[in-house]
Amino acid sequence: MRALLADAAHTLVPPKDDRHGPLPPLLLALTVVTGLVDAVSYLALGHVFVANMTGNVVFLGFALAGAEGLSATASVVSMAAFLAGALAGGRFGTRFAAHRGWLLALGTAVQAVLVAAALGTALVAHGRVTMPVQYTLIVLLGLAMGLQNAVARRLGVPDLTTTVLTLTLTGLAADSTPAGGAAPRPGRRILSVLAIFLGAFVGAWLLSKAELALTLGLMLAALTGTALVARRLASSGAAWTRPPG
Repeated sequence: MRALLADAAHTLVPPKDDRHGPLPPLLLALTVVTGLVDAVSYLALGHVFVANMTGNVVFLGFALAGAEGLSATASVVSMAAFLAGALAGGRFGTRFAAHRGWLLALGTAVQAVLVAAALGTALVAHGRVTMPVQYTLIVLLGLAMGLQNAVARRLGVPDLTTTVLTLTLTGLAADSTPAGGAAPRPGRRILSVLAIFLGAFVGAWLLSKAELALTLGLMLAALTGTALVARRLASSGAAWTRPPG
């Protein structure tokens, strides 16, 4: 337990010479955003995911097999938007490959713009999710999450993909002491799981109060804050801003 707490503290407040610097806590903030996004997409946009593409592919299979309450069109649109966002994130990763700080700051800023557009759409619609609003939000949020996933992938911080927890949970169990492993980064892995859980819980609670705009506004605040902090820290030129390896 002491080792787990120490690892969690190291993740949230990394030492100055840590090779990932402030990236872990910033990526945890984006992981919370993922939980919020999945709550919105699944609970308010017709049982579709815009961040969890594994679930989305499964939903597409269900929908094509005739399962009720699922839309093949929504799943396809979501995947197309996610791939477009990931393509843009890949371009960002190539453009800013030499500086991880600027990559995170600018990538998150673009995400914030996309979520701001989603918030504007929800406000104009007065919270009513008609079909045009549904697909507009799916596209905007899918673009944002594809971009986030690609940027996190290029940043290369272990166990902090910000969107996928399957491998994180697998590593937590398979690399544990009872399994005969060295149990690396247990605190970081647990924090990652808790972060997405927190986002999902808060998002679902807000949506239960019919607060779609408020949920999107919380996403926007988290993304804006992360982008501003990353931008400020990126100017330091510290070792963590260089590519991992």
